[in-house]
Amino acid sequence: MPRYFLHSGNFSNELLGPGRDPLKLDPFFQPSIAYFSCSDPITDDPRYVAVEGRGCEHREHVYAVVRDSLYGFGVKDIKVGCQLKVATFATARDHKKFNQAVSYGEIYKMLSQGFELSWLYVICEDRCGKGRDCSVVDESTDEVRCDPQNCQYLYEQPNTVTYKCSSGGGTAENIISAISLFCIGLYRGFMQNFGLNKATGYDDENIAEIGKSVGRYILPYFIIRFLFGVIAFVVLLMYKWGIRHKSKYENIEAFLQENTLMPIRYSYKEIKHMSRGFKEKLGQGGFGLVYKGKLRSGSFVAIKMLSKSNFNGQDFINEVGTIGTIHHINVVRLIGFCVESSNRALVYEFMPNGSLDKYIFSKQDSVSLTQRQIYEISIGVAREIAYLHEGCDMQILHFDIKPHNILLDENFIPKVSDFGLARLYPIDKSIITLTDARGTLGYMAPELFYHNMGRVSHKSDVYSFGMLLMEMANKKRNFNPHADDSIELFFPFWIYNELSGENEIEGEIVSKQEYNNEVKKMFLVALWCIQSKPSDRPPMNKVVEMLEGELENIEMPPKPFLYQVNDHNIKSYQTLSNDSSESTSYPTG
Repeated sequence: MPRYFLHSGNFSNELLGPGRDPLKLDPFFQPSIAYFSCSDPITDDPRYVAVEGRGCEHREHVYAVVRDSLYGFGVKDIKVGCQLKVATFATARDHKKFNQAVSYGEIYKMLSQGFELSWLYVICEDRCGKGRDCSVVDESTDEVRCDPQNCQYLYEQPNTVTYKCSSGGGTAENIISAISLFCIGLYRGFMQNFGLNKATGYDDENIAEIGKSVGRYILPYFIIRFLFGVIAFVVLLMYKWGIRHKSKYENIEAFLQENTLMPIRYSYKEIKHMSRGFKEKLGQGGFGLVYKGKLRSGSFVAIKMLSKSNFNGQDFINEVGTIGTIHHINVVRLIGFCVESSNRALVYEFMPNGSLDKYIFSKQDSVSLTQRQIYEISIGVAREIAYLHEGCDMQILHFDIKPHNILLDENFIPKVSDFGLARLYPIDKSIITLTDARGTLGYMAPELFYHNMGRVSHKSDVYSFGMLLMEMANKKRNFNPHADDSIELFFPFWIYNELSGENEIEGEIVSKQEYNNEVKKMFLVALWCIQSKPSDRPPMNKVVEMLEGELENIEMPPKPFLYQVNDHNIKSYQTLSNDSSESTSYPTG
């Protein structure tokens, strides 16, 4: 054994690198063995191996501990009452981890073989240059590989080495190494923001330090900015989608209006926007209020806001389900509806000339219609009712035909409206069953009150049309509550006497000979329509033929007579129109 250590640092720091010492331990694979003297036996740590062959006179307990550089044996592993006596290097054993339990015989063998010193660093200086590191490729040929990073070890003071690496190695290797160091520093710096990584490895590397700073300060900024960008993009995308969706709804609305398909469902907000906050009121009735509105396409509409107190859900369903499926020139078109919370609204095409009642019951100085216009309107209404009865897939009975429900467009073309009391039945079903009377007093057929008059059918609408036609021809209501006798009380009595006696109709009804036949035709057809027995009334297609045909082809109908409707009859039926007449006497034929 040499008297002095062969290494200037006494092998105390095997990581100093190659210096002026020609020999160096292999720091990674070189194990060490330490001897400890303990006052008490050690039984809870298999790493402490009892030293064999000692005399009984020794009271202390001596143990040998094998340590390798991978797993280590630090101060914290020294047991209480134990002192380090001596430590030395030993020869490594193949294929065995040195922190596992071994016998003292194996430890003795390791010590007897000594430990290895390497002359590799001298060879590295000879083959690769001063201060360069290298590794053995083939021991049989002494082939070595120089460090690709071209790192040199510079001595600034005794036992102190500074690593200086140049770019003399391969460019690709340098780039990969730099990127690796940067990424490691980036990751560690970023994780330090969350207190998850406190390691300080690579702190002496400039590239790693740069990556660490970027990861800790700059990377979070870009991540936050990216997240805000994603959120802004999603919001913008949703906004664009909403605009596109709204535009699509406008196109759908225009398509449905142009092709007269099913009505559109609007929200209450859209209804309020159409009417400009319900600014312009067109009319009012027991059902609610009617306002003027405007669609996004520019078309004007009439918006009927149904009264909450008088709202009938079934009537609303009838209106939407019936008129929404009818497409005829003489039926007012239902464009849309609203059902939202307690708000109910119906959106119709706008009729600028209002309802028929204000023309036929007008006072002096009011706008009036010519007899020719009234005659044309009567034919239009008759055609529409005939279409409802026979022109649809289902037979539609209106049950509330009256002047108030006949609307006029800008060309005075009549449009039947208000299908709240309507019912749908198969075409081949001539007689129907109702649980309640429905309609407006003064226009309701007698069979709706008296079952012995006949069964309810499409002939009930014929009766209502007859009463309407009588008022259109006379331009007055059929009942005169101030009359002295029944003939003057009920206009159909008076006109029947005039027609049956072949007397000329006087007053304001006829002003020119060319209108005389049209007026007579309207009266005769009306008298046929108000016959008391449903079987005596003509169907609506026959009514249209009579109105369009010659006066001479219409026979004189039987004389009508009054029937009384007492309070009991009225109270027994509750499905009556909100603007019902107060009259209690009705004609039968």
